[in-house]
Amino acid sequence: MDTTITRTHAFFTGRVQGVYFRYNTRNKAEELGLAGWVRNLPDGRVEAIFEGPASTINAMIVWCRTAIPRAKVISVVQTREEPEGLRGFDILR
Repeated sequence: MDTTITRTHAFFTGRVQGVYFRYNTRNKAEELGLAGWVRNLPDGRVEAIFEGPASTINAMIVWCRTAIPRAKVISVVQTREEPEGLRGFDILR
């Protein structure tokens, strides 16, 4: 089992605001034991940071693309970054 902590910076495009995307993302991230945060951007995208095992982050990205009922994710742009040792998962305003 991969326990090496990695960090992914993700931008979700599509119908991702006003559909409980951030709330559902936080709940799922907490369930999976990921750290990080999620926030709406003024241009209509949602930005998120996920820290945890790469396989768990990958599962989280897939979940965000497909499992939030009212959302319609058109694209996800991801970059890997150095982990910062975040604790917990927050919704930023």
